[in-house]
Amino acid sequence: MTDEIEKKYYTIGEVANILGESTSLLRFWEKEFEAFFKPGKTPGGSRTYHLSDIDTLKLIHYYVKTKGYTLKGAKEALRRDKKAGETTQLVNRLSAVKKFLTELQSHLETE
Repeated sequence: MTDEIEKKYYTIGEVANILGESTSLLRFWEKEFEAFFKPGKTPGGSRTYHLSDIDTLKLIHYYVKTKGYTLKGAKEALRRDKKAGETTQLVNRLSAVKKFLTELQSHLETE
């Protein structure tokens, strides 16, 4: 059985490839949307992106490139989504805990 290992950090080049955009656009968005994400930096100054950063960038990409929002409009949409996203994250965490407990209970009942 082989489990795919999930990366913890992505380079700016990898994220640019994921989004199909240039690295310079990602650096621009980093400045424009600094309230929503902030990539880490290595000691050498290279940017490192977490999956949550990539999710935020995907939303920015969707609003700006797909929906045609202005930067201001995208920021407002992200603020709305952040509130909804926090609720969604909580529900997802609780669902995962419930699943774990159900599996545990099932396992204990079979022993």
